[in-house]
Amino acid sequence: MKQSMAADGPEIRTVDSSLMFKVFCAFALLALLSAAISVGGKWFGRSIAMAGHTDDTTLREIVIGNDVIAVPANAIRFERARRDGIASRLDLYLRWPDMSGYSTAARDDFNHAGESRRIIFLSFEERMMSRAMSGRLAPIYSSMIVKPGVSAPGGVVLYEFNGKSGYLNEVLAVAERPGDTPFVARCLSGPSADESLAPCERDVQVGENLSLAYRFPKELLAEWRALDAAVLAETSRILKTGR
Repeated sequence: MKQSMAADGPEIRTVDSSLMFKVFCAFALLALLSAAISVGGKWFGRSIAMAGHTDDTTLREIVIGNDVIAVPANAIRFERARRDGIASRLDLYLRWPDMSGYSTAARDDFNHAGESRRIIFLSFEERMMSRAMSGRLAPIYSSMIVKPGVSAPGGVVLYEFNGKSGYLNEVLAVAERPGDTPFVARCLSGPSADESLAPCERDVQVGENLSLAYRFPKELLAEWRALDAAVLAETSRILKTGR
């Protein structure tokens, strides 16, 4: 009878240890994958939110010819350029009037949200012309413009370019500076100016052999004295001539 009961009772089976190990590995893999997705999602989400900007203030040193530009990463416009090393060109963007790089507090300005325009774009590269824009007024621009010009705020006079100049939909902005060369900038006109974030451009010679072109909103043209002084002061601060 006892033997019969034992034979008819529930059968106890030993679970294969290799199966348990496989199950454990599967759960561990799922846990790791979940953690990776969580971390990756946060990183990717931040990357999207930053929209190509960075609030990293690590100082980067970029060498162009014999000149070194030491500037925080958040002032460098393009991600690929945010590294130390040699380059043929460097593009920066700064917020007016504090001349600072990207930050969370200034996010709307750098993303061009709203109607205000407060970002100045700066481009450094080796000098290609013997004269800066102010020096080109008398020998070059003066024969390309239509006189008289139109007075604008800040003592600026706007001149249209003639049809042979090649500067379509542009005007030349000129402001006299006693004892110095005139302030000169080219600005887009008409619909092109309304669509551009920074329709005015001026170039100056800096460092040992660099040309700095900076573009700015047309609204700042009336503040050209403060604007030009701020750009040159910031350039002097970040630029180290390699001599």
